Amino acid sequence: MSATSEGTGSAADSIRSTLTERHPTVPVPPRDYRAAFDAAHLAMALVGRDGEVIAANRALAGLLGGEPHSLAGQHAADLVDLAAEARTWQAYKEVLRGRQARLRCTRRLKHPDGHSLWTEVTLEPVAGTQDVLLSVADISDRRDLQARLRHLQMHDPVTRLPNRALFFERLSAALESSAYGQGGTGRIGLCYLDLDGFKAVNDTLGHRVGDRLLTAVAARLTQCADQCGYGRTGGHLVARLGGDEFALLVEDSTGTEQLVDLARSVLDAVQEPFDLAGQRLSVSASIGVVERDAAGTSATGLMQAADTTLYWAKADGKARWTLFDPERNAHRMTRQALSSTLRPAVERGEFELEYQPLVDLESGAVRGVEALVRWNHPQFGTLTPNRFIGIAEEDGSIVQLGRWVLGTACRQARRWQIEQPSDAPVFVSVNVAVRQVWDSDLVGDVAEILAETGLAPQLLQLELTESAVMGSAGRPLQALQALSDMGVRIAIDDFGTGYSNLAYLSRLPVSVLKLDGSFVRGFRYEEGAHPNPADETIVEALVQLAHRLGLTVTAECVETAGQAARLRRVGCDTGQGWLYSRAVPPDRIAEMIDPRTPLHPGE
Repeated sequence: MSATSEGTGSAADSIRSTLTERHPTVPVPPRDYRAAFDAAHLAMALVGRDGEVIAANRALAGLLGGEPHSLAGQHAADLVDLAAEARTWQAYKEVLRGRQARLRCTRRLKHPDGHSLWTEVTLEPVAGTQDVLLSVADISDRRDLQARLRHLQMHDPVTRLPNRALFFERLSAALESSAYGQGGTGRIGLCYLDLDGFKAVNDTLGHRVGDRLLTAVAARLTQCADQCGYGRTGGHLVARLGGDEFALLVEDSTGTEQLVDLARSVLDAVQEPFDLAGQRLSVSASIGVVERDAAGTSATGLMQAADTTLYWAKADGKARWTLFDPERNAHRMTRQALSSTLRPAVERGEFELEYQPLVDLESGAVRGVEALVRWNHPQFGTLTPNRFIGIAEEDGSIVQLGRWVLGTACRQARRWQIEQPSDAPVFVSVNVAVRQVWDSDLVGDVAEILAETGLAPQLLQLELTESAVMGSAGRPLQALQALSDMGVRIAIDDFGTGYSNLAYLSRLPVSVLKLDGSFVRGFRYEEGAHPNPADETIVEALVQLAHRLGLTVTAECVETAGQAARLRRVGCDTGQGWLYSRAVPPDRIAEMIDPRTPLHPGE
């Protein structure tokens, strides 16, 4: 029988009698208020200070299942699950004691018929009484709408995969949970994937086909992750991060081998041809693979490592996976640090020059020196040219640095000439990058520096690599010719490793060939090694050819007296290498250029 029937009395009557008994001095609300409580669509109950339900309306009974009178006497906290969380339970008790004005929380309740519903529970004191009013609003529809909106917000509309926002949310949660040691391996892995040549598909076949391709790739990635076993544990996420970039996140990874196996499977899956509405497409992918201990790892750090590794995969030839290499990354970071500080370093005076002697193979006298720049970096120590010259050429700072080297070397050569005058003063050889010829007025700079220092043009030698000189035309060739006409000597450095187009030698304003050290290294007798006769034949032929063209020849990387003797026999003019000296400060060179101390080490 209904609790509102005439025979049993209404819930409102029950409230009226209870209020009369508990609060005889409190005016009882009019009967229409009691009827409103009972008929209200909002589920409500009056709860005493002991937490028991005094009376409940039909809406609450319908929400929880049962009849209004059956809820009376039950604990309100049990009906709406207020004890599930310590914080909510404490707040509930404060409301009952009158120390807190209101409690509002969201609770998921289970109806007796088995279905679940989301509710918003509110408790607040009833004015003039010691009781509180419990109201329960069904917000399941609102929650469902919010869930649908969140799904749209967190998923890619083309592939239906999780998007960048959801990916980073999941990644951050995975890193945070691992920090609390909630079981698992405590490691995390990521495969960061980019399709090779996807732009060409969009440009030639249109974005409609491009979107179909992305959807097909997404399906294969998901299938691949499931087949690798991650789908059974839920420890994976396949997401589209934007454009043609995808990510496969593996939580609680077991090590690098697991991620490498996944990358191989993904690579094979993507390379299988796609049939898209009559279009048969074949694509490939580049994948950056990162796997590491989650402790101490941030989402930003992991993505930076993945992005760097993906770049390596692209740079190494595409259609491949590449594993993150800490040493390679450290080199990259160092390179970036050097690049950002190279220009200011010239102004701060962090560079210095050392000099390596060029020795006459017949007399042992020092004929010249090669200026070699060193960077006294405040963080990385002394750096040799191979660490930073390539960077300087890329970013253009080689022009500023090269001008400083040229001026410093010429001033030092003039100083030696003044301090130790002789009939044959030593020349100074300075390396010049081809970009210096293109991006600056090299001829003007050389003329200005020579005039400023007072150094004779014949005592300056400019070295350019064979690959730069042999292909010279236009402005570079004109600049070299102008310098040669000025009296400056032009040398081809590392001769024999580039084009080796001998026809150029007769047309270029070159006066010196510097043989690459790879030829000289074959001139070894020590430790039972047998010399390669072909090396000696090639060197002898080059020396004879150079001499007939009026050129002199310098052999680089001379390390032993045996090598020096053989080079001398084939007619080589000067030698340079550790046999005579490493690159040393200017004061050491001053000692070597004394004509009374010829350099014939080991003989």
